[in-house]
Amino acid sequence: MNQSFDRIEVEPAYRKVAAVLTERITARSFSSGDRLPSETELARQFGVNRSTVREALRELQTAGLLMRSRGSKLMMVTRPHADHVAESVSRALMLHDVTFLDVYESLSMFEPPIAESAARRRVDDDLALLHQAQENFNLHKDDTARCVHHVGEFFGVIAAATHNPVLVLAQEPLIQLLEPTLGAMIDKVSQARSRISTAQRRLSDAIRARNADDARTWMAKHIRDLRRGYEVAGVDLNLKIQGRTRSESSPRL
Repeated sequence: MNQSFDRIEVEPAYRKVAAVLTERITARSFSSGDRLPSETELARQFGVNRSTVREALRELQTAGLLMRSRGSKLMMVTRPHADHVAESVSRALMLHDVTFLDVYESLSMFEPPIAESAARRRVDDDLALLHQAQENFNLHKDDTARCVHHVGEFFGVIAAATHNPVLVLAQEPLIQLLEPTLGAMIDKVSQARSRISTAQRRLSDAIRARNADDARTWMAKHIRDLRRGYEVAGVDLNLKIQGRTRSESSPRL
């Protein structure tokens, strides 16, 4: 019987080094803030060239697992920021032909429970951040780019008030997909800015009062209003989302 076998992929040495370092970091052998040995020492321990180690460290730096602090030659272990994690997820979702409708359906499922949880779990520091995000939006309502940025900021502060990092990381990719096209909708729909401001005020009041039911209700209404704004602006919700992620087109200010 004739049999065929798949070609064995020979993994570059730097990938093997990166895999070992990633495993150690995710296993908490290194904590956030710990510094790795020098490139020379790592090369000696791994039995590879220094250039191999340098390429592995560059890969982990791109992934957000390492950073080089100012004035130091050593790489430091770091925790990837939500923006960094979400950017890869957002790009992957676009490659999977996600539509505007997909995003809004997901937001309608995620955001109301997040707002409800924020109302139950918020602390005073969360309220200060929520108030600042609301003030930022109202202050920059006439500046579309800043306006859009502060819409995303407001959503992010509510998620952070749940004190659940899974919810923060799950929300962020959807907000990144929403933001780059939000400005066009806001500019075309005359009432969009005032309706967003009203929704933010009512959500802030509900979260401050720990009124979980009102927080959930107003968030659901806010998401419906945003979706309706896209429809009024003539955006086909069945269109596939394309182009750049928020961090590539309108980074957080």
